[in-house]
Amino acid sequence: MATVAALTFTLTPDPIDPGKVGKEVAASADGAVVTFVGIVRVDSRGRRVERLEYEAYGSMAASEMAKILAEMRERFGVERARVVHRVGKCGIGEPSVVIVVAAPHRAAAFDACRHCIDELKKRVPIWKREVYEGGAEWIGDRS
Repeated sequence: MATVAALTFTLTPDPIDPGKVGKEVAASADGAVVTFVGIVRVDSRGRRVERLEYEAYGSMAASEMAKILAEMRERFGVERARVVHRVGKCGIGEPSVVIVVAAPHRAAAFDACRHCIDELKKRVPIWKREVYEGGAEWIGDRS
């Protein structure tokens, strides 16, 4: 089992392979590995989506994710987690974000993973634009 010895975050324009990300995290000391995969869906807000486009303020995103990962360590005792988020165009059915959290026990892994996605969506400057036939719309606050 290959492992990531830390809590890491990556922005990438490339497709994300959730299985590969998972293999980078788990270690023999872990009794639980929880994976969250956010997938681009075809319908949103009553409209048919063609694709999503993500933009990020890279350095600020990395800084804020470092804080969230530190919170995961402090609150849940998690030592290994990997967060990978897409930027650029993302097609229907493609993963836009993958979070893998490894921990000795399942409760910590589940709680840390949920904390991570909830806080990422609230605090990390990554913006989503939904593209529809005939138009597009930025979702959420871009300030």
